[in-house]
Amino acid sequence: MEGSERDCSVLGGLFQTVVNDMKSTAPLWDDFNNKAGKLHTQLKATITVLSAFLDAFQRLADAATNTRGASKELGASLTRLCLRHKSIELKLKSFTSSIMEYLVAPLQEKMEEWKKNTTQLDKDHTKEYKKARQEIKKKSSDTIRLQKKARKGGFLDSQK
Repeated sequence: MEGSERDCSVLGGLFQTVVNDMKSTAPLWDDFNNKAGKLHTQLKATITVLSAFLDAFQRLADAATNTRGASKELGASLTRLCLRHKSIELKLKSFTSSIMEYLVAPLQEKMEEWKKNTTQLDKDHTKEYKKARQEIKKKSSDTIRLQKKARKGGFLDSQK
Protein backbone atom coordinates (compact mmCIF):
# COMPACT_ATOMS: atom_id res chain seq x y z
CA MET A 1 0.00 0.00 0.00
CA GLU A 2 3.00 2.32 0.21
CA GLY A 3 2.78 2.79 -3.55
CA SER A 4 -0.81 3.99 -3.26
CA GLU A 5 0.13 6.48 -0.56
CA ARG A 6 3.01 7.74 -2.67
CA ASP A 7 0.78 8.02 -5.77
CA CYS A 8 -1.84 9.88 -3.76
CA SER A 9 0.84 12.22 -2.43
CA VAL A 10 2.29 12.86 -5.90
CA LEU A 11 -1.11 13.55 -7.49
CA GLY A 12 -2.16 15.73 -4.57
CA GLY A 13 1.08 17.69 -4.84
CA LEU A 14 0.63 18.11 -8.59
CA PHE A 15 -2.89 19.41 -8.16
CA GLN A 16 -1.75 21.76 -5.40
CA THR A 17 1.01 23.09 -7.67
CA VAL A 18 -1.52 23.87 -10.41
CA VAL A 19 -3.82 25.64 -7.95
CA ASN A 20 -0.92 27.62 -6.49
CA ASP A 21 0.13 28.65 -10.00
CA MET A 22 -3.40 29.83 -10.68
CA LYS A 23 -3.42 31.83 -7.46
CA SER A 24 0.00 33.37 -8.07
CA THR A 25 -0.82 34.51 -11.61
CA ALA A 26 -4.07 36.23 -10.64
CA PRO A 27 -2.32 39.53 -9.77
CA LEU A 28 -0.51 39.38 -13.11
CA TRP A 29 -3.81 39.00 -14.95
CA ASP A 30 -5.27 41.90 -12.94
CA ASP A 31 -2.29 44.06 -13.87
CA PHE A 32 -2.55 43.05 -17.53
CA ASN A 33 -6.24 43.88 -17.55
CA ASN A 34 -5.64 47.26 -15.92
CA LYS A 35 -2.92 48.11 -18.43
CA ALA A 36 -5.15 47.04 -21.32
CA GLY A 37 -7.89 49.33 -19.99
CA LYS A 38 -5.43 52.22 -19.77
CA LEU A 39 -4.23 51.49 -23.31
CA HIS A 40 -7.83 51.57 -24.49
CA THR A 41 -8.40 54.92 -22.78
CA GLN A 42 -5.23 56.43 -24.26
CA LEU A 43 -6.03 55.14 -27.74
CA LYS A 44 -9.50 56.67 -27.54
CA ALA A 45 -7.93 60.02 -26.63
CA THR A 46 -5.42 59.64 -29.46
CA ILE A 47 -8.22 58.88 -31.92
CA THR A 48 -10.09 62.01 -30.84
CA VAL A 49 -7.02 64.20 -31.36
CA LEU A 50 -6.12 62.43 -34.60
CA SER A 51 -9.63 62.92 -35.92
CA ALA A 52 -9.51 66.66 -35.17
CA PHE A 53 -6.06 66.89 -36.78
CA LEU A 54 -7.23 65.08 -39.92
CA ASP A 55 -10.31 67.31 -40.19
CA ALA A 56 -8.09 70.40 -40.07
CA PHE A 57 -5.73 68.76 -42.55
CA GLN A 58 -8.66 68.00 -44.88
CA ARG A 59 -9.87 71.59 -44.69
CA LEU A 60 -6.36 72.76 -45.64
CA ALA A 61 -6.23 70.28 -48.54
CA ASP A 62 -9.69 71.40 -49.72
CA ALA A 63 -8.63 75.04 -49.57
CA ALA A 64 -5.52 74.27 -51.64
CA THR A 65 -7.56 72.25 -54.14
CA ASN A 66 -10.01 75.11 -54.66
CA THR A 67 -7.30 77.61 -55.58
CA ARG A 68 -5.91 78.34 -59.03
CA GLY A 69 -2.47 77.41 -60.21
CA ALA A 70 0.10 75.05 -58.74
CA SER A 71 -1.62 74.96 -55.34
CA LYS A 72 -4.42 72.94 -56.92
CA GLU A 73 -2.09 69.96 -57.52
CA LEU A 74 -0.68 70.34 -54.04
CA GLY A 75 -4.25 70.25 -52.70
CA ALA A 76 -4.97 67.01 -54.59
CA SER A 77 -1.82 65.43 -53.15
CA LEU A 78 -2.74 66.58 -49.64
CA THR A 79 -6.24 65.12 -50.09
CA ARG A 80 -4.80 61.72 -51.07
CA LEU A 81 -2.46 61.85 -48.09
CA CYS A 82 -5.34 62.77 -45.80
CA LEU A 83 -7.44 59.86 -47.11
CA ARG A 84 -4.59 57.43 -46.35
CA HIS A 85 -4.34 58.80 -42.84
CA LYS A 86 -8.11 58.48 -42.38
CA SER A 87 -7.74 54.83 -43.36
CA ILE A 88 -5.17 54.45 -40.57
CA GLU A 89 -7.58 56.23 -38.21
CA LEU A 90 -10.32 53.71 -39.04
CA LYS A 91 -7.97 50.80 -38.35
CA LEU A 92 -6.94 52.38 -35.06
CA LYS A 93 -10.62 52.78 -34.11
CA SER A 94 -11.24 49.14 -34.95
CA PHE A 95 -8.23 48.02 -32.90
CA THR A 96 -9.28 50.17 -29.96
CA SER A 97 -12.83 48.84 -29.90
CA SER A 98 -11.49 45.28 -30.23
CA ILE A 99 -9.31 45.75 -27.15
CA MET A 100 -12.33 46.66 -25.05
CA GLU A 101 -14.82 44.29 -26.63
CA TYR A 102 -12.70 41.15 -26.85
CA LEU A 103 -10.09 41.59 -24.14
CA VAL A 104 -10.80 43.98 -21.29
CA ALA A 105 -14.54 43.47 -20.80
CA PRO A 106 -14.57 39.64 -20.98
CA LEU A 107 -11.48 39.38 -18.79
CA GLN A 108 -12.99 41.66 -16.14
CA GLU A 109 -16.16 39.59 -16.10
CA LYS A 110 -14.28 36.32 -15.64
CA MET A 111 -11.60 37.40 -13.16
CA GLU A 112 -13.77 37.34 -10.03
CA GLU A 113 -15.39 34.07 -11.07
CA TRP A 114 -11.94 32.60 -11.74
CA LYS A 115 -10.65 33.65 -8.31
CA LYS A 116 -13.71 32.20 -6.55
CA ASN A 117 -13.45 28.94 -8.50
CA THR A 118 -9.75 28.63 -7.71
CA THR A 119 -10.36 29.13 -4.01
CA GLN A 120 -13.23 26.63 -4.03
CA LEU A 121 -11.13 24.09 -5.94
CA ASP A 122 -8.37 24.46 -3.36
CA LYS A 123 -10.78 23.95 -0.45
CA ASP A 124 -12.47 20.96 -2.07
CA HIS A 125 -9.16 19.39 -2.99
CA THR A 126 -7.75 19.78 0.52
CA LYS A 127 -10.85 18.21 2.03
CA GLU A 128 -10.98 15.30 -0.43
CA TYR A 129 -7.22 14.76 -0.31
CA LYS A 130 -7.25 14.42 3.48
CA LYS A 131 -10.18 12.04 3.29
CA ALA A 132 -8.52 9.88 0.61
CA ARG A 133 -5.25 9.81 2.53
CA GLN A 134 -7.05 8.66 5.67
CA GLU A 135 -8.84 5.92 3.74
CA ILE A 136 -5.57 4.71 2.21
CA LYS A 137 -3.88 4.68 5.62
CA LYS A 138 -6.81 2.77 7.12
CA LYS A 139 -6.83 0.18 4.34
CA SER A 140 -3.06 -0.12 4.55
CA SER A 141 -3.14 -0.74 8.29
CA ASP A 142 -6.06 -3.18 7.86
CA THR A 143 -4.08 -5.08 5.24
CA ILE A 144 -1.00 -5.25 7.47
CA ARG A 145 -3.14 -6.38 10.43
CA LEU A 146 -4.82 -9.09 8.33
CA GLN A 147 -1.46 -10.28 7.00
CA LYS A 148 -0.13 -10.60 10.56
CA LYS A 149 -3.28 -12.39 11.65
CA ALA A 150 -3.03 -14.75 8.68
CA ARG A 151 0.61 -15.55 9.50
CA LYS A 152 -0.26 -16.29 13.13
CA GLY A 153 -3.06 -18.54 12.09
CA GLY A 154 -0.88 -20.32 9.56
CA PHE A 155 -3.24 -19.38 6.74
CA LEU A 156 -0.50 -18.12 4.46
CA ASP A 157 1.87 -20.99 5.32
CA SER A 158 -0.68 -23.64 4.37
CA GLN A 159 -1.24 -22.08 0.95
CA LYS A 160 2.46 -22.09 0.00
